[in-house]
Amino acid sequence: MPKMKAAFFDGDNAMMLADIAAPEPGPEDVIIRVRSTGICGSDLLMNADKTEPDAIPFGHEVAGEIVEAGSRVASGLLGQRVAIETIGHGLACAQCWYCRQGQFRQCLNKAENEGGGFAEYMKRRAIGCYPLPDDMSWEAGALVEPLAVSVHGVRRGQMQGGETVVVLGAGNIGLTTVAAARALGAGKIFVTARHAQQGELAKRLGADDVLPPEGAALKEAVEDMTDGRGADLTIETVGGRTGDTLEQAIDVTRMQGRIVILGGFRRPITLDWLPPLLKEQAILFSSCYGILNGQHDYELAIDMLDAGRTALQPMVTHVFSLDDIQQGFDTAYDKTTGSIKVQIHQEA
Repeated sequence: MPKMKAAFFDGDNAMMLADIAAPEPGPEDVIIRVRSTGICGSDLLMNADKTEPDAIPFGHEVAGEIVEAGSRVASGLLGQRVAIETIGHGLACAQCWYCRQGQFRQCLNKAENEGGGFAEYMKRRAIGCYPLPDDMSWEAGALVEPLAVSVHGVRRGQMQGGETVVVLGAGNIGLTTVAAARALGAGKIFVTARHAQQGELAKRLGADDVLPPEGAALKEAVEDMTDGRGADLTIETVGGRTGDTLEQAIDVTRMQGRIVILGGFRRPITLDWLPPLLKEQAILFSSCYGILNGQHDYELAIDMLDAGRTALQPMVTHVFSLDDIQQGFDTAYDKTTGSIKVQIHQEA
């Protein structure tokens, strides 16, 4: 059986390389030669919580080339450059109630996940591979996934053109949320940023004002802009282990405004629900992507990148090979390096 190189978390705070069996396609699958994979903030957080080695390689921000196709897949897909929807559509049955609604993330009969993008090859259902323009770079191809997450969040929040939007956090998803909100017609966009490089890029991507995450400056700036009302839509992208950003979202959002939670909260938290009740705020959760209003978030993200409606490539501050993946993770963890988005690239 053919072998391939793959990277795994070793259960002890490091990434290890190993030669493992290369995937083989089922009838509806394709094999993708991985060209670029982003290191997501969720990858860093999940590694911090693990105590056992991984059984399969992970990595979900992936772009590559289709090199093999199953018996029920059109042979014309061979050679196609694609962004892979690794979490939902790429594993979906396409038949259950959720799949028929276009909500593949919620599929009830997903295929087994045999590994992600921190490997030379990966397998997914052909239906979960979204074509990339021939002139789109591999850096941009691996940014489709985080942009689609944010596109989904903005659409879940039912943002209307001209509305005032607050984005809490300027990590990878916070930055793509700024870009998505700007491309979809936001009015004023305020964002909180902890690191200088994040704040600078947030402004390049369309934020009108960047403010510190602590203190009253954000609320004062938003209220000044809105005659004291507050944000129409606030999108929380931080998550973590406390409810501080949720309380802040409730505080800066107007009465009858909307709050979308994109951040992953990995511990039970305590929250005072009376303020959002009295303000009649809608609190929505948003996870990954799907089809809304007849269009998949991946398709919209690719269109945005291709048309130049958002220029995300400056997010990619560091690129490493698969052999140097540990250095890539170290750089992604350490924001004093100036890192924003770190990607792992592989030559053809």
